[in-house]
Amino acid sequence: MSKHTTRTGDPAKKTIEAVLDEFLQEQRQRLKPSTTRKYEDIIELFGSFLDGYAHQSLSKRDNALLDRFYEAEGEDHWEFCQLFGPDKIPGNVSEFLNYFMIRKVMCGKELKQAAATVTKKLGKWLQAKGYITPKAAAEMVDTGAVAAKELPAAEELAWMLADYADRSTIDYDEVVEDYFSIQAVEPGMLHLSGLSTDEKINTPVPQAISDACRKGWSFSGAVAKTDKGWRILEVWNVYP
Repeated sequence: MSKHTTRTGDPAKKTIEAVLDEFLQEQRQRLKPSTTRKYEDIIELFGSFLDGYAHQSLSKRDNALLDRFYEAEGEDHWEFCQLFGPDKIPGNVSEFLNYFMIRKVMCGKELKQAAATVTKKLGKWLQAKGYITPKAAAEMVDTGAVAAKELPAAEELAWMLADYADRSTIDYDEVVEDYFSIQAVEPGMLHLSGLSTDEKINTPVPQAISDACRKGWSFSGAVAKTDKGWRILEVWNVYP
């Protein structure tokens, strides 16, 4: 984290940057070095996410504040985490885990699960320190708990779907690249909907894959229309 938290005139009395530094300092005192490095990696990723994406959830007034400092140069340039307080953390956790860690971070299921675990720990710690409300902490912990189970499962499903698509040899007339939502799951069959097409996409898959799928999950990839119906052509990411 940067030196800006010690500067005067910061709109938040205790910034996100300062709070995350404090959290890591306490974890270093109780965790093994290998675990501490994971915590440091996750917190660094979370800080980068907040600086790059959390402005989307700001009010008009807070956005104006961020613009004023962000557009400044040199020592007067401040990022999101250097301006706002920890109350802005809980509302951004879900997007961090379920979007940023999947789509923007090239990592396996171990780091994704670690991100969910650290998020839970951070939520409990923030409440214990009085930085966020018990309700906000509970929501943050619940989000982390769900992600700890679903992110590794989604990563495994992505590998299964990609391997299945790679091993399939098909002739096709039409290809649709899109984000596909899993509307329903039957043994050996997925019922999908896409963002860019109104067609109902029903595609067969091995039962091991349908068993691993969950209604409401989605994936990015491509499906092909063949003379036998739709088939999965490529899969890039799965989103729980």
